[in-house]
Formats: sequence, structure tokens, C-alpha cells
Amino acid sequence: MAHAGELVELDRRLVLATQGGLPLVPRPYAAVAAGLGVNEALVRARLAAMLADGRIRRIGAVPNHYAIGYTANGMSVWDVDDAVIDAVGERVGALEFVTHCYRRPRHLPDWPYNLFAMVHAASREAALERVEEIAALIAAEFPGVCRSRDVLFSAGILKKTGLRIGG
Repeated sequence: MAHAGELVELDRRLVLATQGGLPLVPRPYAAVAAGLGVNEALVRARLAAMLADGRIRRIGAVPNHYAIGYTANGMSVWDVDDAVIDAVGERVGALEFVTHCYRRPRHLPDWPYNLFAMVHAASREAALERVEEIAALIAAEFPGVCRSRDVLFSAGILKKTGLRIGG
């Protein structure tokens, strides 16, 4: 069994090895393990431990929506009654076509919106149809709680990276 100090160093090396992304191979954890000189089970266990204690928040794919044909990326913004925003957010965030949904503070008087939900589509028209689906869902399941809304379309893609640590 490894000592605590060895695990701390292994975890650091594991973060360094994966912070740029997992290798695009059939068994990415095995490839990372081989590069670190450990077995795949240990890599999986250490990642699970870091997820469990919050040192890393998630492991997931970050697609380039433009590269896969989704060029109309719209952030729908909603002014939702604070008393029900968590329930509305959970429902909207569960929609198959919403890639992320979160609550943000309002900045009155200029910015009344407190719920954000990202949709991706092949055209602005298709993205707006998705936003209409969200609006219909909110109106049906939470009548009267949405005071206003808007859609902000992306002009380009930003490089998405998480926290980086030095080698």
C-alpha cells in the first residue's frame, strides 16, 4: 500500500497528466496509467478519491460545438421568481438539449436575469425553437414565475480549460 506522501505526489502527477484532456484511445485510463508507471485500477481509484473529496469537480467531455455542426449557440437568460428558481433550474437543466443551466445573481436595474440555460443548434432558428420549448415548459409547469427572457448568441468559441498546475 502506498504511503500518504506517495499518494499526494501520484495525485499531482495524475492531474498534470490529465489536465490537458484524456488521450483519445479506447482505454484512456490505461494509457494514463502506463504513462505514470502505475496500474489502471489505481488511476481510477485516485480520480474517484479526488472527485469524492472535491479536489476535482468533474470528468467530462468538452465538445467543440462548431466542429460538430452546432454553430448557433444561444445562452437563454430568464428572470425567474427567486422562490422557485431552484425547481425551475433543475427542470430546465434536465432537458436533453440544454448543455448547462445555472443560477446567477441579478444586476439591477440593467440585468434582471437570474437563470441561464445554454442551447446549441445548427441554426439560430432552431436554437430559438429550443428556447420556445423552455418557455413553454416553464409556463406550463411553473405558471407566472418567468417575468422576462432573452437569448444571447455566441460570436465565436473560447478555449475551454480548467485549472492548470505547473509541472
